[in-house]
Amino acid sequence: MRIGILGDVHSNLEALVASVGKLREERVEHWVQVGDVVGYGADPIACIELVRELRCTVCLGNHDAAVVGFIPTEYFNHFARRAIEWTRDRLRPVDMEFLRSLPLKVEHPHYTVVHGSLHMPEQFGYVFSPVEAADSIAKQRTKVAFVGHSHIPAIYLHRHGGSPRDLHCIYEPEFEVDITEHDRALVNVGSVGQPRDEDPRAAFAIYDTDTHIARISRVDYDIATAQAKIRAAGLPSVLADRLSLGV
Repeated sequence: MRIGILGDVHSNLEALVASVGKLREERVEHWVQVGDVVGYGADPIACIELVRELRCTVCLGNHDAAVVGFIPTEYFNHFARRAIEWTRDRLRPVDMEFLRSLPLKVEHPHYTVVHGSLHMPEQFGYVFSPVEAADSIAKQRTKVAFVGHSHIPAIYLHRHGGSPRDLHCIYEPEFEVDITEHDRALVNVGSVGQPRDEDPRAAFAIYDTDTHIARISRVDYDIATAQAKIRAAGLPSVLADRLSLGV
C-alpha cells in the first residue's frame, strides 16, 4: 500500500492542492494528515473540505486545538494568535465539529500518526533532535510513525537491538530511505503550507508498506496567490512574507 502523508497544511489551499496533485500522480492509495489543517493561512474551510474529501487519517494539531478552545491562545505568538482568532470567526459549525473530533494520536496497523511527539502528544511537544526522537521512538509500537509540528523534514532510524538513544538521523529537504533493516522509523514529514527549512516548496511524504521505502518530496505551488489571499484577509503580513522564504 502506498501512503501519502500531508504535513501541516495551515489553511494554505494552493500548497495543499499542489501536494495532493503530486501524490495522486504517485498513485497513493491511502491518505494521512499530521494535524494543523488550519491556522496562519486564508483558506481554512476549503482545506478542511479537501482533507475530508480525501478521507485522510488525521490527528489533532495545536492550531486545530486552539481554534476549538481545547488549549489557550496565550500559548501562541501574536501572529499565530491573530490567525487562530480570525479562523475561529469564519469556520462553520461542521468545520468546528470536525476539528473537535480529531484524536491526539492514531495507531493504524501500518503506522502511527501524531502531531508533535509520541511521548507527550497532549503537550504538542516538538521533535527537533535525536533527543526528542528517542523519547518518542521509545513509545512507538509500529514500524513507522509520522509527525509534523516543527515544519522541518527529518527521519530518525532505530536499528534492531540498538540502544534506544542510538539513532541514525537524516535532515534533508528531499530524500528517500529504505527502513527495512530498522525496527522503527520516526518520520517528520515537514509542512505542506508553511515550510521552515528555507525551502519554500510544499513538503509531504510517501511510504510504501510493501517495500518499506519512505520518501520526503517537495512540489512548487502558487505562493504569490497564497500570499495575496493572506494580505487581502487582513491577516498579519509576516504570515504571507515568510512563505516565499521557507521560514
